[in-house]
Amino acid sequence: MFLTRTGLRFRPFASGAVGPTIYIRNNHTHFDSLKFVTQLQENGFSKEQSEAAVNVFSKAINDGIDLYASNLITKEILSRQSYQQKVDFAKLKGELQLIDRSEFNNIRTQHEKLRNDLEKVKQRLKEEVNKSLSSVRLDLNLERGRIREESSIHDLKIKETDTRIDQEIANMKVQIDSTKTQVLQWLIGVCTGTFALVLAYVRLLS
Repeated sequence: MFLTRTGLRFRPFASGAVGPTIYIRNNHTHFDSLKFVTQLQENGFSKEQSEAAVNVFSKAINDGIDLYASNLITKEILSRQSYQQKVDFAKLKGELQLIDRSEFNNIRTQHEKLRNDLEKVKQRLKEEVNKSLSSVRLDLNLERGRIREESSIHDLKIKETDTRIDQEIANMKVQIDSTKTQVLQWLIGVCTGTFALVLAYVRLLS
């Protein structure tokens, strides 16, 4: 057996080799190929069969080790990759923080802009409401003035009508009084004439 970059390798058992073939990893003995050959011979295998079996077994193990080792990396490469990953992670973290900060600033700016726009709209709406209220108040005052003026005109007309009615009543009273006087005068004249006729008739008879 011999060591590779991964620290383990089987050496195929050569025919006529002297001494054990040992698989060593981390200074521990895991496999004694000579002992394995001896055990095979004790179980009825010939020396050639035992050596062939060890060689096949060693080749299979080595192929498996090669396949496994092809997916392994050295500690130096692992450290370098780990450091690079840390650097990339720190860079990514910084970029994410920058993006978050930029997004936060954008959101805050948009919020401030929206609040300012809302304040402008609120102020404009307040001005429009005040303007509308002022216009309504002016219209109400004008309407009140017009109603007051019309009321004054109606009151004046009513007073004039009352005065005219009073005058007409007074005139009618005067006419009635005049008519009464004339009727009385007429009655007195009639009565006087009648009395005179009666006296004259009486005189004629006597």
